[in-house]
Amino acid sequence: MLDLRPFASLGRFENDWLTARHHFSFSDYHDAQRMGWGPLRVWNDDTIKAQSGFPPHGHADMEIITYVRKGAISHGDSQGNRGRTAAGEVQVMSAGRGIRHSEMNLEDEDTQLFQIWIMPNARGLAPRWEARTFPSADGLVPLASGRGVPSVLEIAQDATLFAGHLKAGARLSHDLKGRLGYLVPTVGALQVEDLTVGARDGLAVGALDTLTLTAAQDTVFVLADLPR
Repeated sequence: MLDLRPFASLGRFENDWLTARHHFSFSDYHDAQRMGWGPLRVWNDDTIKAQSGFPPHGHADMEIITYVRKGAISHGDSQGNRGRTAAGEVQVMSAGRGIRHSEMNLEDEDTQLFQIWIMPNARGLAPRWEARTFPSADGLVPLASGRGVPSVLEIAQDATLFAGHLKAGARLSHDLKGRLGYLVPTVGALQVEDLTVGARDGLAVGALDTLTLTAAQDTVFVLADLPR
């Protein structure tokens, strides 16, 4: 099963400092057909204006992954963690039994990022935060995982978030037997069976043993490999 979710069909929010597109129901945007995908609950495509951002607010029992595509975001939280995550870097905040944090764009340019929330496999875990830079190698590079993948950011779920890079015409296959996938290109376009998945579109993948991607042009993408 392949469910293409074109960028133009995503939920929308905009104010004087934030432009957001929601792949799933979030805040005031509600779509009964888009409540999540397995444990994947939120995938927001955010553009945050310079010198603005999310002031301190609280979360609990959620694994929150921030994938920065342009600019940088500066994190601070009630556990004393502080850090700046720039384009090409990823941060994970495990909200656990409760944490307050801010995410501010302190740069002189807009910041663009994906905000990805995955429900944890246990409640009341210890809150934590971590960030890392990853290589932009061709193929799939794991970024965050709870499946025992070495040298990645840890999340409390049987899931893995990958970054992918394919040159025009290149093909890649990923085993999804018995699992779910959610795919979002950031640049370029991918062909998946008879569907073209363009930049910032979403593709929900279910009941497919092997996900085969062909790059229609040079493409960068993010793939979540999820339990059912």
